[in-house]
Amino acid sequence: MGSGFEFLLLAVVSLLAIVNPFSAVPVFLAITPHDSVADRIRMARIACLVGTVILAIMAVAGQWIFSILGITLPALQIAGGIVLFAIGFEMLRAPDSDTRLNQEEREIAARQQDIAVTPLAVPLLCGPGSISTVIILQTQAESFAQSTLLLLSVLIVYGVSYGILHLAASGTGWLNPIVLRVLRRVMGLLFAVIAAQFVINGLSALPILQN
Repeated sequence: MGSGFEFLLLAVVSLLAIVNPFSAVPVFLAITPHDSVADRIRMARIACLVGTVILAIMAVAGQWIFSILGITLPALQIAGGIVLFAIGFEMLRAPDSDTRLNQEEREIAARQQDIAVTPLAVPLLCGPGSISTVIILQTQAESFAQSTLLLLSVLIVYGVSYGILHLAASGTGWLNPIVLRVLRRVMGLLFAVIAAQFVINGLSALPILQN
């Protein structure tokens, strides 16, 4: 997997691409129309803490889950890569962020007093894609140091996510719809490429293709 810095960079880029906090911003603002800036910031902080805890647990328990369920690394890489590529493709083609929440979920969220845990943390900031990604990255960690760096990457990603949501909650002008669309598509393309690499790694590890 290379040096610690290379692994950390891979982990941060991979997780940031799938967590994609920019795509959560429009929904975050849409379902908190009557909340104060302070309340929005509090919700963003709680959501990012919840996401951090969930992915940290998955990063630590990833290998254990493999052994309990009898899942092989190539199987998870191929299946996870296909799922992640589908999400990345959807990010590229989606006209807006409604693919992250359907209309019914948006209406329910709008009626909730506090949307920090759901839907903001789950599934917007921590869904199946991010969980699959962190488990795959855990299997690629070659040492305790790299496993520690994976946990650090989770902290970095949700630190960035909190910063973006904090800016959005404060009404920062540069986070306009055009910027969000461009960034969502760039992140979608990057995510699709990373997902394709996961599939390639999984296929190359199959015994039938190693002969």
